[in-house]
Amino acid sequence: MNVIGRRVRALREEHGWTQDQLAAKCNLVGLSVSRGTLAKIEAEVRHVTDIEVEQLATALKVDIKELFE
Repeated sequence: MNVIGRRVRALREEHGWTQDQLAAKCNLVGLSVSRGTLAKIEAEVRHVTDIEVEQLATALKVDIKELFE
C-alpha cells in the first residue's frame, strides 16, 4: 500500500522539481529510482518501503511526518 504518493508529488512540485530532478536527488541519498519509478510512486501504484519513505523525505528536504499530511 502507498499512502504518500500524492504528497510526494505535491512536495516535488512545491520545490519546482521535475520527476527526473527528484530521481537524481533520491539517487544522491541512496535511493536508486528512475523517473518511471517515481511516477508509479506518485500514482500510488508502487509499494514504498519504510527505508524508501525515509530516503524520499531526505531527498525532498522534509521531515518524514510531512509525507503523511
